[in-house]
Amino acid sequence: MNKGDYHHLPHVKEQSASKKTLWLTLTLTSIFTAIEIIGGLLSGSLALLSDSAHMVSDVLALGLSMFAIYMASRQPTSQYTFGFVRFEIMASFLNGLALVAIAGFIWYEGVQRLIHPEPVDMGLMLGIAVIGLIVNVVLTLLLHRSAKEEENLNVKSALWHFIGDTLSSAGVIVSAILMKATGILLFDPIISMVIGGIIAIGGVKIIRESYVILMEAVPEKFDLESIRQDLSGVAGVLDVHDMHLWAVSTDHYSLTAHVLADSHTQPYCITLALTELLKEKYGIVHSTIQIEHAAIHHHGEYGRQFLTLT
Repeated sequence: MNKGDYHHLPHVKEQSASKKTLWLTLTLTSIFTAIEIIGGLLSGSLALLSDSAHMVSDVLALGLSMFAIYMASRQPTSQYTFGFVRFEIMASFLNGLALVAIAGFIWYEGVQRLIHPEPVDMGLMLGIAVIGLIVNVVLTLLLHRSAKEEENLNVKSALWHFIGDTLSSAGVIVSAILMKATGILLFDPIISMVIGGIIAIGGVKIIRESYVILMEAVPEKFDLESIRQDLSGVAGVLDVHDMHLWAVSTDHYSLTAHVLADSHTQPYCITLALTELLKEKYGIVHSTIQIEHAAIHHHGEYGRQFLTLT
């Protein structure tokens, strides 16, 4: 980036708390994933194996999230002028797709087990599931606290993974208890398919949130018409048009607008008033305002109505 290219808003995200939380989560998840895969294979439990498949996706998702946070901390360049903060959203979108794909695999395997039930070592299945529940509850609480401290869609997507894991572990425990009490093996695939449904819901939610940002849609927290009305009420402003408001990442918003102004008000004062309003009322600190005059900037029939007001 040219040294003279001044940025009044840093296009980076450090998020040290998120880094520490994700590193700890990744380490514990990797250890337990290996335990659960071995236990699932030895016990023959589909519910346990479906949970371990989800845990594998957690390891991959957390690794991707860590890489995304690293990328988001890089400084902008002359080519990537917004920096690399949007990589966080791309990673979240991929994580959401992975959740839906895993859910589909679990449903497929569940149907196969419903057709062809297989014996299960319920004691081993129950023991590993209890350990898994404890681990997942701890990690879910850690991620929940981190998500509240620092706005990060990657942490949110990881949190959804572990909410699914916690419910999954609880489901495996219920499945093992029901099978031990009744001897009905169908509880194993049925519970696994319920787990798959919960995982899919989380995946769709993350896909939707990241899709809205990638499509540069107006974030749900803002009402564009209300913002336009507020800007139009600033002294010297005749009209606000060609407005665009989007999120570069989860807590980084940008707005551009063209403003027709009367010739009796200093344009610098109008720009200052508009940017301060956006910052103070809406928390939008990165705005680009283009001041226009109806007699100079051609707007066709639309612009003629403002000629007598300038």
